[in-house]
Amino acid sequence: MEYTEKIVEGYRLRIYIVNKLLIGIPLDIGPRILYIAPLEKPEFNLFSIIPDISIETPEGTWKIHGGHRLWTSPEAMPRSYSLDDKPVELRIERDEIEIVGNPERANNVLKKIRVTPGEEDYSVKVVHEIINIGRWPLEFSCWAISVMRGNGFAIIPFKPRQVDHHGLLPDRFIVAWPYTRLDDPRIKLRGSYIIVHQDPGVKNPVKIGARANPSWIAYWVEEYLFKKSFREEDAVYPDFGSSVEVYTNDRFLELETLGPLRRIEPGRSNIHVETWSVKRIEGLRPHEKILEEKLG
Repeated sequence: MEYTEKIVEGYRLRIYIVNKLLIGIPLDIGPRILYIAPLEKPEFNLFSIIPDISIETPEGTWKIHGGHRLWTSPEAMPRSYSLDDKPVELRIERDEIEIVGNPERANNVLKKIRVTPGEEDYSVKVVHEIINIGRWPLEFSCWAISVMRGNGFAIIPFKPRQVDHHGLLPDRFIVAWPYTRLDDPRIKLRGSYIIVHQDPGVKNPVKIGARANPSWIAYWVEEYLFKKSFREEDAVYPDFGSSVEVYTNDRFLELETLGPLRRIEPGRSNIHVETWSVKRIEGLRPHEKILEEKLG
């Protein structure tokens, strides 16, 4: 598979063309994907690269870097913030790119991300794998986090689902974090959708979670829609049952999906699959009728 190498905002990337999408993989950190752009607009990175935000941990300084990363859920310090600041291994086989991270010895896990062409143009299949490299079982969820470029809005589909014959039982929920204010103007409820805006003028963070219906989450910015689809399972999910989450502050917005909580035996893997698609959609607005018309 052919590629080019270039420096983007200080990061050394290997950029592949996969199904009319440019996929940029950093060689010195990860496993990560720092760049995704449609082939006809190669400089339009839908992800945000953020080299200057860091958190001090017992292991050292963790940097957000931006782009797409793989974590384990539920979130915890220092486990979630294990450093991923060493060179990764890239394995190429036919049309598959595999990014292999370094063992997280303190966490007893090894993370991999695999990218292959999707079924349609401008789509890729992204397989997240976390292997238990320890000596005892671990329970965790795969947590796929995409840091998006600013000034757009996230879309969570929130359609009703009847859980009993008479429709008497609750069917949906919204999860809030301690720093989340329910009157935050960046959060908007629009019929069967939840909207979260990224606003560079509002510094305080906000985060919400939900069980998406249908099973996707998306972000629209500058006439382009980035959509992450996945398969919901009849299983227990972390964070009160959330399959999707959105976090935002004045610098960025994170578009997140989660797999089920699973007990993983030594030597076994937990796997979570997303399908990414990029589509140009003009005039999308955070109103239910327009969302229904444009998104179908």
